[in-house]
Amino acid sequence: MNRIPAGPQYPAYLALSEEQWEEKLQRSRELASPCVLCGRQCQALRFKLPKSTGTAKRPAKGICETKDKAVVASAGPHFGEEPPLVGQRGSGTIFFTGCNLKCIFCQNYDIAHLHRGVEVSDEELSKLMLRMQELGCHNVNLVSPTHVVPNIIAAVRLATKRGLKIPLVYNTGGYDSVETIQVLDGIVDIYMPDMKYGEPEPAKEFSGVSAYPEINFAAVKEMHRQVGDLVIENNVAVRGLLVRHLVLPKGLAGTKKVMEFLANEISRNTYVNIMAQYRPYFKAADHPLLGRRIKHAEYRQALEIAAEVGLTRVQALG
Repeated sequence: MNRIPAGPQYPAYLALSEEQWEEKLQRSRELASPCVLCGRQCQALRFKLPKSTGTAKRPAKGICETKDKAVVASAGPHFGEEPPLVGQRGSGTIFFTGCNLKCIFCQNYDIAHLHRGVEVSDEELSKLMLRMQELGCHNVNLVSPTHVVPNIIAAVRLATKRGLKIPLVYNTGGYDSVETIQVLDGIVDIYMPDMKYGEPEPAKEFSGVSAYPEINFAAVKEMHRQVGDLVIENNVAVRGLLVRHLVLPKGLAGTKKVMEFLANEISRNTYVNIMAQYRPYFKAADHPLLGRRIKHAEYRQALEIAAEVGLTRVQALG
């Protein structure tokens, strides 16, 4: 495989040697069996490993309901993502079935909760990545990827040998273990995490996870260490960190804590999409706190918080 220096103009993964690919693939499978890919640390044995004897009673699936193969719900050019990802030709989204979060307001609940999708081999996943490139997409956008990181690494490795050369976007709910993000160093070009909550209590109540801010903040810090602030060339993102924050009713997203963290511990130049698109989907329709859309004043307050802490690259109304 030809080795090309990594940089803003080149996808990072083109610089990896075969030895590095193999090391990352094996490490990712170790993280998946017993599974500690996400903050749940569920310990499911999702891959058969040489040293996995004596653990037969452990489940083969975690809460994500995925074993050793990825399940894909859809793949194709998407024009509803952030402008730096969409450009003129769209972002090549691959939506993975299943999720490590169980948000009661999930807008993709048929994929994340009801598990609509088709199981694919790593070879088939690599072909989907190449198809996104063939269609002219600016990037391969991996949506809800945390629980299928071993499959992604295997697929990118195969696709690279066949000419894949567009950036990879890691589009995550943000509940990734630091170890998982570390194994992606040198593979992912653009990290796009959600930062859903600034406080742990709403995360537990509405998404069913513990210590979300602690885990999320640590993962985002590692993402930024790897790729830095978002780099945009010819109006298209090529490398860096892009953060999403969905404003919830009654300030339940903890916007102040999230924005302070980004400004003080990441970078005031962080590209942040503060989203006003909340709708009471799925189980939130009749919820006493989440059963309504946000008010204009609530959204305006979130923007004011971002400005007050000094963030300079805020996308509004995304």
